[in-house]
Amino acid sequence: MRGVIVRFAFIGLMLASGAAGAQPAWLDKVDESLYLQSPGGFFRSDLSGLLDLEGYYVDQRPPGLLFGKTSFFNPRLSLFLDSHAGTHFYSLVQVRFDRGFDPHVKDHSARFDEYLLRYTPFNQPVLNVQVGKFATVFGQWVNRHDSWESPLITPPLAYENVTVVGDQAAPASVAAFLARRGLADVKTSWLPIIWGPSYASGASMFGTVQRFDYAFEVKNASLSSRPSIWDGRKLGWENPTYTGRFGVRPNEAWNVGASVSYGTYLLPKAELTLPPGKSLRNFNQTTVASDVSYSWHHWQFWGEAIASRFQVPNVGNADSISYFLESKYKITSSLFAAFRWNQQLFDDIPNGTGGRAPWDLDIWRADLAIGYRFNRHLQSKIQYSYSHQKGTFQQGEQLVAAQVTVKF
Repeated sequence: MRGVIVRFAFIGLMLASGAAGAQPAWLDKVDESLYLQSPGGFFRSDLSGLLDLEGYYVDQRPPGLLFGKTSFFNPRLSLFLDSHAGTHFYSLVQVRFDRGFDPHVKDHSARFDEYLLRYTPFNQPVLNVQVGKFATVFGQWVNRHDSWESPLITPPLAYENVTVVGDQAAPASVAAFLARRGLADVKTSWLPIIWGPSYASGASMFGTVQRFDYAFEVKNASLSSRPSIWDGRKLGWENPTYTGRFGVRPNEAWNVGASVSYGTYLLPKAELTLPPGKSLRNFNQTTVASDVSYSWHHWQFWGEAIASRFQVPNVGNADSISYFLESKYKITSSLFAAFRWNQQLFDDIPNGTGGRAPWDLDIWRADLAIGYRFNRHLQSKIQYSYSHQKGTFQQGEQLVAAQVTVKF
């Protein structure tokens, strides 16, 4: 696998060099040839991809869902196979070759991140039904989370900040739970509010009726669940999560929505550590959010406010609020700048000695990125982030990330 990744990285550099050298015509021909179509066009499959070459520098432990212990290089190849059968059936398969779903989880990895089958019974998109493994309908950020669409490199804080809530065992006591605040993130056991785009498995129903959008899904795992259990073969549907979003677009500039999600977040292995008489279904994650986006001339704005409650065994309700405000300004037709302000606040819980204490450390983060799109095949970005947790312990206070993306 190492040789495959190196070859892909080398190909990406050669493609980037050609595109930057004002030779997009060759790439256009390659792009336009990656399809298979039946006579008459009833069936068509299109192959596309993103090759990302990323580098991360951190001054301390990697923050959020960046793994490892030091700065590192992270190549990634994502291949997408979109297929249509007539006007009513659609399927998508996404395959990735990288160092793990989250940067630097592994040395080498190859996976099917998404696979779905969608049926649209009418000629208008008022109703779509799909099954498979796919991104959550929660919020708006997921719709633009890939490297080509997002003006920044890392996700918003709510989608990657690891909290002290775990999914594999119940804390022994409130004191043991609160003691986790002074430890480095145990990313193999602890969870964020939402784990990136949350490619869990299940079924969804969604559509658009005039200015209104709706979406509802039933998945095998919660929004906070880790990638290793998103596949239905790894975790069944005994304790499903239900998620929905309702949105309205008053005009071309605005998109406003509200989302809600409810389901079990603990893994089956945690059942042995639960209090007597309790089961996994007694401990759920409830998450609600509002989202908004707005476009005006060279400006784009996005924002989400998310509130989440984990029912933690032997502790009680662990509530948290997170939000981000993000903007992008198109300086020229190719050059753009983006800024995002993130914050996450944690509620107080009884500390077991008659007082109250926040169950995790409040945190804020500022992200600034500059990007340049050379043509429709090549884009580069560089990002600087500064974060600060309330307390003496810090997890990756400064981050510098660079990314080159080749799209085909």
